[in-house]
Amino acid sequence: MTDHSDIEAVRDVLRQVYAAWADNDVDAFAAQYAEDVTIVTPSVFHPNRAALHAFMTAAFAGPLKGTRPVDKELSVRVLGAFAVVITRSIIMRADESGIPEDADARTVTATWIVARTDGGWKIAAYANAPA
Repeated sequence: MTDHSDIEAVRDVLRQVYAAWADNDVDAFAAQYAEDVTIVTPSVFHPNRAALHAFMTAAFAGPLKGTRPVDKELSVRVLGAFAVVITRSIIMRADESGIPEDADARTVTATWIVARTDGGWKIAAYANAPA
């Protein structure tokens, strides 16, 4: 049986990621990821947190400045020391307040692997693909 507090702790990691992104705070964003995190998306591979930090530093200063992610949680499963979270996500531009016309083309389905560590829950792996 899954402890409800574990599910909430995992959700809190993602809430902190989303808040840090909305604030364009790369240090707070990267802090939610394990040192040896693996990030895979259609156009990017990051083999660790340092690579993620460098990429997001440039992104928050450039194309992702002022953007914010909007995620819908599809499922959360805690499996011992790991959790699997599935979300459907879109990155909203700074000037967008409602659902954009091209939302379908910009939406991704993501898989997050979150691990229980000595420092609390951290994202160990993340991958997304077009929804």
